[in-house]
Amino acid sequence: MSSEILPAFSETSNVERKQDLNEDQEENQKPGLGEGFEPISKRQMKKLMKQKQWEEQRELRKQKRKEKRKRKQLERQCQLESNSEGSDRKRIRRDVVYSPLRLIIDCSFDSLMVLKDIKKLHKQIQRCYAENRRALHPVQDIHIKPEHYSEFIQKEELIYLTSDSPNVLKELDESKAYVIGGLVDHNHHKGLTYKQASEHGIDHAQLPLGNFVKMNSRKVLAINHVFEIILEYLETRDWQEAFFTILPQRKGAVPTDKACESSSHEKKFARVEGGLNSDSSEEENRNELDSPHKEEKQDKETSTESTVNSILH
Repeated sequence: MSSEILPAFSETSNVERKQDLNEDQEENQKPGLGEGFEPISKRQMKKLMKQKQWEEQRELRKQKRKEKRKRKQLERQCQLESNSEGSDRKRIRRDVVYSPLRLIIDCSFDSLMVLKDIKKLHKQIQRCYAENRRALHPVQDIHIKPEHYSEFIQKEELIYLTSDSPNVLKELDESKAYVIGGLVDHNHHKGLTYKQASEHGIDHAQLPLGNFVKMNSRKVLAINHVFEIILEYLETRDWQEAFFTILPQRKGAVPTDKACESSSHEKKFARVEGGLNSDSSEEENRNELDSPHKEEKQDKETSTESTVNSILH
């Protein structure tokens, strides 16, 4: 019995010894505090920093998502409102009455303009197109044609609008086609459109601007201003209202009756000033005349005082 038990006990003791040795080796292989740590690379450091920032900005991301959702809701709401306004605008457009009057922009002056002025001309034409679409009494649709306007419209139907014309319009004839000179030249080519209309044998006239408006600047208007004034007149049938609705404030436009009143007031004021100046000049003359008499009196008084003093002494 004892011989059989001893080998088994020796085997178990050997196994325990091996386990103890393995545990000791593992403990020896573990790095101590401050020893055996490998240095972290820059890439790993960046990853750790990014992860840290990501966790710190979690609340901020939530806030941004909320704001984005609100912004999209507002955009959808605005879009719905604009669609409703568009439908209202379409309903209003049904009440639009087109005028048979035709407006032509003469774009044959490109060779006389620099590139900057040609770009301004294009913008003014775009403005004309946009205003015509919004008008309650728009003119005929705009067509771009390379031919001269006299080739597809009879000369008897044409009237060239130019500020140099001696003829002044009283009202618009809607059976006519009115030509606007497409020239942005800052008044370098004076009388050119008038000369061209005369050479082509086309009737010409100017808007009745001087009859209703007194301006500080020259009477030459931009192309889109002429276009818009005509559209406004077709709606109101009132030149003065059309001029003062469209003309920009920098032109210093004033109604002619008010301008006359202000000029007469200035004349009266000038007369009053002249009267005051004449009165003051008369007083000055009187003072000049009285001054020698005063001097004589002063001399007499001084002489008497000197004689009295000499007698006393």
